[in-house]
Amino acid sequence: MHPYRIIIADDHPHAREAIVTMLEDDSTFQIVASAKNGMEAIELCEKHIPDIVLMDIEMPVMNGLEATKMIKEKFPYIKVIILSVSDNVADLFTAVQYGAQGYLLKNMDPDDWLQYLHSIVEGTSDATRGMAGKLLYQFREKDLQVSPSTRSLTPREKEILLLLTEGITNKQIAEHLFIAENTVKNHIKNLLEKLGLENRVQLASYALKHLKA
Repeated sequence: MHPYRIIIADDHPHAREAIVTMLEDDSTFQIVASAKNGMEAIELCEKHIPDIVLMDIEMPVMNGLEATKMIKEKFPYIKVIILSVSDNVADLFTAVQYGAQGYLLKNMDPDDWLQYLHSIVEGTSDATRGMAGKLLYQFREKDLQVSPSTRSLTPREKEILLLLTEGITNKQIAEHLFIAENTVKNHIKNLLEKLGLENRVQLASYALKHLKA
């Protein structure tokens, strides 16, 4: 398996160096470039077409949230993971609205960083359970304009939607339903397509509003 190619976007050189140190011994990841601002991150994405961008929020020229929006519009297949020093709910909400796949706190333990990155690339989680809870609350409060009918969903898809509201992983869903983990992944992919949503947090929000109402 080829390593996942990563671009780091952070205006602080020590932060970039710390991330390089954290990832350099893990053969799953390969750092291909680093950017000092959001505009540079976009340009490097165009040049390198990475698998993942680790995106700081507060940067000069263009902040990380705006850069995320532009990258996801042009390269929807690139996974963007927001970096921050705090789990600010407004930033979490905006990041997911703009298409980010995850949100990492800079002060997390290195082992937790690596575990989280692996969960992102392996498709087992879009956010830690605590962050997912905050995001779900925000999505309910903001009332996303999501109105596709539940009538198009199968009973199994509805079961999986409801389990997503508990913030559990694909593996845990599979064990709960006595099905294969790949089957869960396929169901989630189909649900995203049917409902026109972008990630599992939005799926969970949809379930809260349409299946648990």
